[in-house]
Amino acid sequence: MDYGFNELQQMIRDLARKIAEERILPERARLDEAEEYPKEVMKTLSDSDMLGIYIPEEYGGMGGGCMELSIAIEELSKVCGGVAICYAANVLGAYPILLHGTEEQKKKYLPQFATGKMFAAFGLTEPNAGSDAGAVETTAVRHGDTYILNGTKQWITNASEAHVFTIIASTNRKRGARGISAFIVERDTPGFTIGKKEKKLGIRCSPTCELHFEDCKIARENMLYKENRGFRVTMNTLHKARPGIGAQAVGIAQGALDEAVEFAKNRVQFGQPISSFQAIQHMLADMATQIEAARLLVYHAARAVDSDAKDAAKIAAMAKVFASDVAMKVTVDAIQVCGGTGYMRDYPVEKYMRDAKITQIYEGTNQIQRTIIALALVKESSKK
Repeated sequence: MDYGFNELQQMIRDLARKIAEERILPERARLDEAEEYPKEVMKTLSDSDMLGIYIPEEYGGMGGGCMELSIAIEELSKVCGGVAICYAANVLGAYPILLHGTEEQKKKYLPQFATGKMFAAFGLTEPNAGSDAGAVETTAVRHGDTYILNGTKQWITNASEAHVFTIIASTNRKRGARGISAFIVERDTPGFTIGKKEKKLGIRCSPTCELHFEDCKIARENMLYKENRGFRVTMNTLHKARPGIGAQAVGIAQGALDEAVEFAKNRVQFGQPISSFQAIQHMLADMATQIEAARLLVYHAARAVDSDAKDAAKIAAMAKVFASDVAMKVTVDAIQVCGGTGYMRDYPVEKYMRDAKITQIYEGTNQIQRTIIALALVKESSKK
């Protein structure tokens, strides 16, 4: 199908596909089993200039946007959702600086992200705050020209590999969501430590860790945007990133479908390939149809984000929730098509299912996405 890709987007698609097939595919099972960060793959992505897709040209990037990122993430996810999120989480950590940083902050960090000299991570979630972003308990207390951070972040993707973190902390607990701020924190800042690496169901090669702040002193110039305006930084970041999670989900689902089709063509029962059975055919047809619908919605959302459409946040939420639900259903069905073989860990379909589940959870659970969508609909209706 012609998705209307321009020359740059076609180049990104082809390059990401080549890297996925040649560098990730031979390593994905080992990386998953060992829970090992894909350093060599990330170096390949860096050497291929893929890390700077979304960064403006004046800061050393390609000047692309959400659409270009979504294309790359989808292609990587067709082979391994874990490697894809190692790539995408770096973008999530950099977005707050790109969207709300000062010119000095952008010049300092964005060229480093574009070349892979630095990686980034985004620190929002805590033991008692996640979907409720305004409930963060990590505090940032101002003392002259510095802020003192204290608290813990939980389940932070890319934490053990990142050099720079964008951290959301409360600067006025009484104001809730209107009292949080965003800060740039470098890895070697005194008082900042990275906790244990979590053991997860899926995306195992992607490191997920706790972050600990104990009297961590941050210079005032490391604040992003304005004091007590961190909720806006958070929401703008997540809205812009959600099509990428939708793209990850589409890629995972497509990879699982490709495996299921190939298996159905070669698995013989009752003297014929199971792909000749109507029950299997209908499953495969439904899987393909659902994936195509999800892909088109993700591309629509990415283009809406890039054009700053009024309803971009709503469409991005729709893309994330629909694509991730499709990924979960398709990967479960792919295992069913492959039967006992699909359930075995030496066959890739079970990994696709494990990787798919997180897309329904992170960067805003699907229940939160539905709330965002519904509130947008009500707001739009009241304006008519």
